Amino acid sequence: MDIKKDREMNSCPVPNGILVIIGGAEDKGQQEDKEKESAELDPERMQVLKTFMEVMGVDDPHIEVITSASSEGEESFKDYQQAFQQMGAKTINHIHHDERGEINFGELEERLNKAHGVFFSGGDQLKLTSLYGGTKTLYLLKQRYIHDGLIIAGTSAGAMAMSTPMIYQGVGKEEMIAGHVKITTGLEFLRDVCIDTHFVNRGRFVRMAQVIATNPTSIGMGIEENTAVIIRNGKDAEIIGGGVVIIINGYNSRGTNIAQASNDEMVTIRGLQVDILSKGEKYEIPEINPPHK
Repeated sequence: MDIKKDREMNSCPVPNGILVIIGGAEDKGQQEDKEKESAELDPERMQVLKTFMEVMGVDDPHIEVITSASSEGEESFKDYQQAFQQMGAKTINHIHHDERGEINFGELEERLNKAHGVFFSGGDQLKLTSLYGGTKTLYLLKQRYIHDGLIIAGTSAGAMAMSTPMIYQGVGKEEMIAGHVKITTGLEFLRDVCIDTHFVNRGRFVRMAQVIATNPTSIGMGIEENTAVIIRNGKDAEIIGGGVVIIINGYNSRGTNIAQASNDEMVTIRGLQVDILSKGEKYEIPEINPPHK
């Protein structure tokens, strides 16, 4: 088989847009952490949000903030509105849904077509996928990201939902028990990448390792708070912010007991490759599977 020729025949368009994937500390509705934090108070957090503004590349960007993951959508929106206004943005709109039946694509289409950037807040990533998966709204966002250069950002749960596979369950002792980390299909702006957030602060290495051991064609990208990964061309990653990003690669992993373990057996995984990256470091996301949208 001529792999190079096969790739050329089945190539997918390189996205013209940029992803800004933030490790958290901006979320306002996270069920695990109800502490309220104002986005304006932390300089590192503001620097990450400022990068989102900068990559849009326009003086007066049109921003749509989607707070549907949060149980406190109005409060979350007001914090981001204030932060973006401080940075010079004037047009900042709010999108929030609690049920799929509430989504009126006709009302959203014109706004989303005018947007320079879309920002997904934190909260519950499973709510985001169950609301927007398979909708015209998500399809339009993907088309604009690929063809029109739309900038899409997400923080905490809003970041975790941007990729596939997506973690939705497994914390504390649960993440150390083989097979107890639950995953599903995310919004798929990235495929074969699993994103986890608050990564160092909440000790989420083991649960990511479980995901990668059971999905070894994927890489794990664990992003710490006040830290972000900027992704250009669908694969070229750059680290910004005050923390680290941990990349877990399971291509050569072996000796895992996940498939055979009993209900209370601790997980074993051997042969994982780990990279720890800080501000300014770059990383190219591997393309193991044939190109696919």
